[in-house]
Amino acid sequence: MKNIIIFGAPGSGKGTQSDLLVEKYAFRHISTGDVLRAEIKNDTQLGRTAKSYIDKGQLIPDSLMISILAATYDSLLPCEGVIFDGFPRTIPQAEALQDMLSQRGTNVGVVLELQVSDDLLTERLLLRGKTSGRADDNAETIQARLAVYHNQTAPLAAWYDERGLLVRVNGVGSLEDINAALCAEINHLG
Repeated sequence: MKNIIIFGAPGSGKGTQSDLLVEKYAFRHISTGDVLRAEIKNDTQLGRTAKSYIDKGQLIPDSLMISILAATYDSLLPCEGVIFDGFPRTIPQAEALQDMLSQRGTNVGVVLELQVSDDLLTERLLLRGKTSGRADDNAETIQARLAVYHNQTAPLAAWYDERGLLVRVNGVGSLEDINAALCAEINHLG
């Protein structure tokens, strides 16, 4: 089983590329953003709690995310592989994911980091906000989300690099070219 993390700042193309990889490899996809948005839409207690953090551009508490993730992961088994999109976002979350996967006799195969400049990320997110109606894609929240990413999430790149799992991929260009670069790395997993 292949466990793949798609890593990058908000707007780097994680969701789009994850969808293409799911289609190509018949992997399952865990998007913490989608899971949380569903909880918010259904107005669950979890959704209301999550919304209070998201509206401020903050990350969801680790214990809450790990519980959601483990249940979601288990519901997808058995399968060829799972793509984690938007998780982990901090080193403690990465350690918790490693523990969760280890308990299931598996591990992370590769971390694919989509690299995109902040200016282009902001441009992409503002456009997405206009076309999708996502309330968190506005200038103020985007800046807060990018600051959180750089301060809390970006250090994960070094953490995964130290473990030999990180592969940096240019997240600028055609969808096909970016996807081909990601597929080449996945194909190295065997």
